[in-house]
Amino acid sequence: MTGLPRSTFYYRARNKAKLKSDSDLRDKIETIALEWTKYGYRRITHELKQQGWKVNHKRVLRIMREEDLLVRPKRNWIKTTDSGHEYQTYPNLVKDRVVNAINQVWVADITYIRILLGFVYLAIILDAYSRKVIGYAISEGLDTSLTLQALKMAITQREPIPGIIHHSDQGVQYAATGYVQKLQAYGFQISMSRKGTPYDNAKAESFFKTLKTEEVYLWEYETLADVQRRIPYFIQAVYNQKRLHSALGYLPPEVFEQIVKEQKLNPLASGYSNLSVQT
Repeated sequence: MTGLPRSTFYYRARNKAKLKSDSDLRDKIETIALEWTKYGYRRITHELKQQGWKVNHKRVLRIMREEDLLVRPKRNWIKTTDSGHEYQTYPNLVKDRVVNAINQVWVADITYIRILLGFVYLAIILDAYSRKVIGYAISEGLDTSLTLQALKMAITQREPIPGIIHHSDQGVQYAATGYVQKLQAYGFQISMSRKGTPYDNAKAESFFKTLKTEEVYLWEYETLADVQRRIPYFIQAVYNQKRLHSALGYLPPEVFEQIVKEQKLNPLASGYSNLSVQT
């Protein structure tokens, strides 16, 4: 009736659908980027695929560049290790070691968190295989009671059998008599990094980088209570249960461990990198 060929309407309809698809994808990428402010384009691509989107990383990268959603690097943090003590130190048992099971190696470390009038400190215990935080403690004091509290939480959570390697730096908080006795009582093998080599404890350092950039730098903590309220939530509800880890085939630690325990397999060697995760 209009004198126009029928193909014109199909062409317009296809173009309209394509525009809507691009717009919906941009909206979805922006939503993910706002919720996970430190996700790069590869991690967002995996998140999109888990939500049913058929998209490649090049397209996601292009859109994130156009929308100025790419992650920018943040500042570094200071050391909290005091290895100038007279306690016994132990050899590094994890250097070049391949970790292939849960509860094979635990790594421990401490970081600081700035508040309005000073600092508070966070000690963590991390399972080296799953990257899950299994113990943590927050305190205004940087002493052995802080690290002991984190260790006790991990022991309660995991009920470990003897033989697990506990790896840390040579700081006094880990070399002190009370801490070492606790490890020995549960049959841990004690391992420590060499002085001045923080990369020997890279998994813990990686967690702290994630914590700082995805939680700490986004908030202005004023008091110890602020930190005690926010950090446990980030560790338990966000990092352990929801955050995708490239080292785990883009699975959260909790899901990764669940697969290992239920199916007694290594997800990274069994094609689970594209597993749909309900979070």
